[in-house]
Amino acid sequence: MQLIVLWDVDHTLVDNAGVSKEIYANAFKALAGRDAELPAPTEGRTDRAITREMFVRHGLPVPGWESAQRALEEAGRGREEDLRRRGRVLPGVQEALKALAADSEVCSSVLTGNIAANARVKLRAFGLDGLLDLSVGGYGEDSEDRAQLVDAARTRIHAAYGVAMMAPTVLIGDTPRDVQAAHDAGAHCVAVASGIHSVAELHAAGADFVVPDLTDTEGLLAHLRAAAA
Repeated sequence: MQLIVLWDVDHTLVDNAGVSKEIYANAFKALAGRDAELPAPTEGRTDRAITREMFVRHGLPVPGWESAQRALEEAGRGREEDLRRRGRVLPGVQEALKALAADSEVCSSVLTGNIAANARVKLRAFGLDGLLDLSVGGYGEDSEDRAQLVDAARTRIHAAYGVAMMAPTVLIGDTPRDVQAAHDAGAHCVAVASGIHSVAELHAAGADFVVPDLTDTEGLLAHLRAAAA
């Protein structure tokens, strides 16, 4: 393998159609014993950061992470049908993932603020889980700091496949936090304007390459090959 490609999940690969917000609200209720009055602050944050901020905003003690992770897993369990019914795979995603999965020189996994269990639920709902090596991804339980998820993924990939820790790495995401995480970790960033941030905003955030969507598979692959060179 000569290239590591790490994909964000929500609004890069899939539109969860509000299911994520419901998962956070249900986990909050299970932990706090009351409904959340304010929505979960997401937009590229990790589940650790989202959980902490929800409790801080409500003026409540922040629960221990083990309890929070269990609550998030329980809230996400069995949501595949809701995701299929309400959400969708974003344009070009299937083609891009299939192309990378077929390339023996690429390790294609995820870099997501979701905990691993809920990332799997979202990807499994749309049949994308088999197109990614989820055993070596970076997940929301690994750190509150998104940049540290990159090293978590690199460490897993090195252990599994012997790939050098500083092998060329590309993050593909849809928020300025994805861009910042990539640069903080010494990685390249492809930003996709498939979420709430525009092409201009992602350029301004410093993304190395910005696309409006993932429909140009060949163009994306050409850019990734150049990044690995």
